[in-house]
Amino acid sequence: MSKRSHILVVEDEEHLAIGIRFNLEAEGYQVTCVGEGRLALDQLRDAASPIDLVVLDLMLPGMSGYEVCEKIRDAGLLLPVLMLSARSLPEDRARGFDVGADQYLNKPFELDELISRVKSLLQRFGSGQNRHLGSRADHHFSLNGREIDLNTFEVSGTADCRMTALEMKLFKYFLKHPDRIISKRELLEHVWNLPGNVATRAPDQFIRRLRKIFEDDPSEPKHFLTIRDAGYRFSP
Repeated sequence: MSKRSHILVVEDEEHLAIGIRFNLEAEGYQVTCVGEGRLALDQLRDAASPIDLVVLDLMLPGMSGYEVCEKIRDAGLLLPVLMLSARSLPEDRARGFDVGADQYLNKPFELDELISRVKSLLQRFGSGQNRHLGSRADHHFSLNGREIDLNTFEVSGTADCRMTALEMKLFKYFLKHPDRIISKRELLEHVWNLPGNVATRAPDQFIRRLRKIFEDDPSEPKHFLTIRDAGYRFSP
């Protein structure tokens, strides 16, 4: 029997948390709900069944969703994070991506859309883009002694890990455009689905994370390069 995915819902509005939990459990998921950021971090650290995905409200008592997400990433946890917020400005979404969220869903939302987002993240968001890469053999890619499974997001080599959905989406975009200078604006529009003029550090931060995974010396990258005043270039 396959393991049920375990979803942590971090939402302080009790009626909304109950609705999310009911609908996710109806889809067959195991769901844990908490109403505070610190309790969420405790669950991620101590839960008997590992958490596979976090649905994270932005406005929480004591510790904001931004802070919670940042602590999740600082701890090295690579599970997908779906951030919920009534704030709809591009700058708010950009900040969510800055701290490591994989997707951002505006309140109010339809529960069907939430479930669809959850499924897409758990099924390796963006894997449908693999078709343009060629045959099934192309679902694996080797880079600097690391073997990347483009379906499961798992990386094996010097340091085994699993990439997040957004890290893989960025990685695949570089795979599609090797040895080409790609502007920050282009990445924001095609990877983050944000306006290209939004002020955000997200591309820089995610490229630093790719360097930690794939470069022997992240301070002297050979594959994920920053081109001053122009953008970035992936050299495979």
